[in-house]
Amino acid sequence: MAGHSQFKNIMHRKGRQDAARSKLFSKLSKEITVAAKHGDPDPASNPRLRLAVQNAKAQSMPKDNIQRAINKSQSGDAESYDEIRYEGYGPGGVAVIVEALTDNRNRTASNVRSYFTKCGGAMGETGSVSFMFDKVGEIIYPAKAGGAEAVLEAAIEAGAEDVQSDEDNHVIICAFEDLGDVSKALEGTLGEPESVKIIWKPQNLTPVDADKAQTLMKLVNMLEDDDDVQNVYANFDIDEETMASLAG
Repeated sequence: MAGHSQFKNIMHRKGRQDAARSKLFSKLSKEITVAAKHGDPDPASNPRLRLAVQNAKAQSMPKDNIQRAINKSQSGDAESYDEIRYEGYGPGGVAVIVEALTDNRNRTASNVRSYFTKCGGAMGETGSVSFMFDKVGEIIYPAKAGGAEAVLEAAIEAGAEDVQSDEDNHVIICAFEDLGDVSKALEGTLGEPESVKIIWKPQNLTPVDADKAQTLMKLVNMLEDDDDVQNVYANFDIDEETMASLAG
């Protein structure tokens, strides 16, 4: 899930729950299987698969699970998934992008539409909100990877476009087509990152008050809990106090 002023993933609290962790592993496995099926099963020669494996490792997914997902892609009974992007508006006029991998387009579309409707939002056509986002590469390192200046210097040297550092982590942004090269270069100077992925980064943020924020987070939670949904991006800006009360 992406949004907020620093585009942080604010839903990590779910990871402490076994059920949520199982769901996360399932989604990571699905991405690995699809990446391996559509390309080479060797991460070294398949950029998408390499990123999928990197993210799985960052979430402490066991090596056996990762290999099982790769092997599944090469078996004759591997499921066929369609990659679909849904767009719409949530509470407070917030633009929302939903990425899904599904073996049943009708089911997924119906579910996603119902989530928007239940939370006072509305689905739109493809392209109805994506023009308000930039598709970019995002690489995240923990704060312990180095000081802000050192990370900035390494990022510039690697070909990145922007760095946002705070007490928790360093978020490095690059052109999405450069993600593989930039992440590889950064690994040589900063080590293995926490996360490497292509994201939809909002060009501008929409302020959301406390009342709308509660309903918006309900929509985000419903979307993220759907087994077919891989990623959710939104251009909201919710203040820290409100966000803390919602997380409590």
